[in-house]
Amino acid sequence: MSIATAVVEQVEQAAARRGATAVAAVRLEIGELAGVVPEALEFCFALACEGTALAGSVLETRSVPGRARCGPCGVEWRPGLPPDLLCPRCAGARAELLAGRELRIREVEWAAGTALAPG
Repeated sequence: MSIATAVVEQVEQAAARRGATAVAAVRLEIGELAGVVPEALEFCFALACEGTALAGSVLETRSVPGRARCGPCGVEWRPGLPPDLLCPRCAGARAELLAGRELRIREVEWAAGTALAPG
């Protein structure tokens, strides 16, 4: 619920800066290693939107696959779930996660007819 509330608060702040009165959709990128269950987030999002400019808006999520790179040999791979951070080429344990932990607002679609401040 705290993630949904944080998303709603950020979008409401953006709406206030732009003079928008309603939101049609919020699009998020969620890394597959972020520990977020999209279905649970959607449920909580609907509750968090009640009584806000986001009431009735849709939450759309896009999964970002995990990607890791081995420090010593440079090979990149998908670590999977649960993440396997041992290099598939050299079995090294010095992997760097490049992608998959994201939780980012990618886009906000303002409702048709909503007033927007210029700029």
